[in-house]
Amino acid sequence: MKFGTKAIHAGVEPDPSTGAIMTPIYQTSTYVQRSPGDHKGYEYSRTHNPTRTALQQNLAALENGKHGICFSSGLGAIDAVMKLFRPGDEIISTSDLYGGTYRLFTKVFEPFGIKFHFVPMANMDAIEEKVNSNTKLIWVETPTNPMMNIIDIEAVAKIAKNHGVLLGVDNTFASPFLQNPLDLGADIVMHSVTKYLGGHSDVVMGALIVKDDALAERLVFLQNASGATPGPQDCFLVLRGIKTLHIRMERHSQNGKTIAAYLKNHPKVDKVYWPGFEDHPNHDIAKKQMRDFGGMISFTLVGNRLEDAKKVMENFKLFSLAESLGGVESLCGHPATMTHASIPKEEREKVGLVDSLIRLSVGIEDAEDLKNDLAKALDVI
Repeated sequence: MKFGTKAIHAGVEPDPSTGAIMTPIYQTSTYVQRSPGDHKGYEYSRTHNPTRTALQQNLAALENGKHGICFSSGLGAIDAVMKLFRPGDEIISTSDLYGGTYRLFTKVFEPFGIKFHFVPMANMDAIEEKVNSNTKLIWVETPTNPMMNIIDIEAVAKIAKNHGVLLGVDNTFASPFLQNPLDLGADIVMHSVTKYLGGHSDVVMGALIVKDDALAERLVFLQNASGATPGPQDCFLVLRGIKTLHIRMERHSQNGKTIAAYLKNHPKVDKVYWPGFEDHPNHDIAKKQMRDFGGMISFTLVGNRLEDAKKVMENFKLFSLAESLGGVESLCGHPATMTHASIPKEEREKVGLVDSLIRLSVGIEDAEDLKNDLAKALDVI
């Protein structure tokens, strides 16, 4: 099946008892057994739930994987990946990544004896230099949050395979519509399902997708043992959201292109970070591994003044100032004080995350209205 067909049909079947075309919300915590251990595949809803099963099958299909595993948040999903490792193990991560991931790595798992190396991944030599006998995982975000750097998944996968280590890719910014890391050699794909997959700013959820049966078995054990599982209502909402994922991502990408070009030509804007520009440092890689360039854009202001960034965001009408991204409505955020506040200032600025940087999640509204909103907000500085 092509992607749009998979988004609507993969993993879901009409309800066998009623013929309902939509997967029912199995709002139950437990399941009656005929005899101890003699049940219909479901015992307890932390372990399995039919609504969640349908979603997990759907996500596996969208990423061309074999196993989908859902969690109550994206960080819950990453937490399960980290629990694959032991004290003394080492992980190489991109230096430009979501602040919550950085916090989980450094504040939760580093004290347990797992060592993290944060390196810029535009150059594969930077990764090779950190690989040693203790390395167990390479962790990639691409496009990165919020600097929109592009990392060559296929090239990193070759390094991982050569050294016998796992490769995990946070595919949240791209979504399965734009990019499929498993096809490029990744072992684990992570999504903050909250974002583009859900698409309507009404669910918090995470997911892992893998091909390998043994790896899936370990992760499913951790999903059940640690218990960070989503409820059936949330699974139903995500299944509904995914049915329009392909259409939404096409519009996000179209609007992203329009808004990025507008910002690039604005006299009060300094730098614009969007991988669709031909002068983006890794545009060729983005073009090779992505189907389009998405609706995530970051930009800085001339003069790099924090107070100017605040004024702009306070005067938006359509770009709502809020955490998160990937919904049908346009959002703006200030990474330095919001999503990436847990990263020390000197570390943020090493990757270009300065005080005036504003991150946009361009929605699916009319592009002209969004341009007008930007014009009026920038006019106040």
